[in-house]
Amino acid sequence: MKNVTITPASEADIPELIELLGVLFSIEQDFAPDTDKQRRGLAALLASPGGHIAIARDEAAHAVGMATAQLVISTAEGAPSAWIEDVVVREDWRGRGLGRTLLDAVVAWARSQGAVRAQLLVDLDNAPALAFYDRLAWQPTRLGARRLMLDTQ
Repeated sequence: MKNVTITPASEADIPELIELLGVLFSIEQDFAPDTDKQRRGLAALLASPGGHIAIARDEAAHAVGMATAQLVISTAEGAPSAWIEDVVVREDWRGRGLGRTLLDAVVAWARSQGAVRAQLLVDLDNAPALAFYDRLAWQPTRLGARRLMLDTQ
């Protein structure tokens, strides 16, 4: 992708990553921006050997997109699988192939870590995101996500 650099993120990138997550969480109905939570989550992901954050920067070194991946062990596959989350591109950069490039970066990382499958969640009310993943041949599954908030006290 011309005029864009994709690199692994570092702790120094956390403030810009939080801004990007704010963009994403303003779209998704299941999440809300919370700077403290996002700071803790990003720091934990960066510290995890099974986690990866790809950050896209324009020619002025401003963050314009990101994607995260984490490894889990799949008993169905008998091998690591990658959970991909937080795929977000600033609105003025959408439609240029940056989302695909970010996904390619985190999938390449997952493969390098031995993952045999990648999966992600997408907001079912986000028609542009659904169409994006369809264009990239991400297959829908018959599985539905459920969550249970655990008391951390």
